[in-house]
Amino acid sequence: MSDSKMSATKLTHDESFALNQARWDEVVAIHVASPFYRVKEFLAGDDILLPIESREVGDLRGKSLIHLQCHFGLDTLALARRGAQVTGLDFSTRAVAAARDLAREAGIDARFVEGNLYDAPSLIAERFDRAYVTWGAINWLPDIKGWARVVAAMLKPGGEFYLLEGHPFALALDQLGSETIAADGAIGQSDPTAPLRPAFPYFRPEGEPLVFDAAETYTGDGGTLANTRTHEFVHGIADILTALIEAGLTLTMFHEHDACAWAMWPLLVEDADRMYRLPKGAANLPLSFSLKARKG
Repeated sequence: MSDSKMSATKLTHDESFALNQARWDEVVAIHVASPFYRVKEFLAGDDILLPIESREVGDLRGKSLIHLQCHFGLDTLALARRGAQVTGLDFSTRAVAAARDLAREAGIDARFVEGNLYDAPSLIAERFDRAYVTWGAINWLPDIKGWARVVAAMLKPGGEFYLLEGHPFALALDQLGSETIAADGAIGQSDPTAPLRPAFPYFRPEGEPLVFDAAETYTGDGGTLANTRTHEFVHGIADILTALIEAGLTLTMFHEHDACAWAMWPLLVEDADRMYRLPKGAANLPLSFSLKARKG
């Protein structure tokens, strides 16, 4: 978040979705081509799942699986390679098209559906053994209780949900002053020595977005974007767990991790396992969390 500016807004949820969809449509081609996503390696046969989900997702052989907010389907297809019968859902027209193209190129049988997350139960008649959501997904959703009801609705009785996300505590921090600003106002290189400080709310009324302006996507590829503004939503740990429980799911696993999938702040260091962590000697903080929950 350190390359963004934040303000408040009163726009409706439909307006927020439209704003975010324009951004995600624009970045699809950039992400497909970015080394960050390792599409070339995937097509060459590599397993591109990161260590946390790779370790925790379990045996998927013969299981039907829905990947909610699947972007251009890379992880969806990686799960198919592990034996799952996969369906991916995303609201971006370009992302769904790219996912179908990637599936054809990889020779993997997969279904991709375009639509809003909250419409999933009506868009997709099938119910699944597994539901899967990871990395930078729920922060785009205004209604966390409605999200949990969708997750529960998409599962068969006895089905299992897996979630892996950036930790809400970490997302409330930023390296304030990490950007250098020249006399002409141009933003320069980030300063990895700037201190971490509270910068964003941990508690915020549900459905009230934070507004960010960022001129490039988080992969750092592709130059200046036309759609710079996005809306994101704050969901604390208690909000997420309570929403899942109220939706009728039973929590079976909860883990916190000292690593995340992207350079959340300039000071994070990429390790050999492609995960980003605080540098040696820094305070040990939770950067991500994962959970499993079962229906019935």
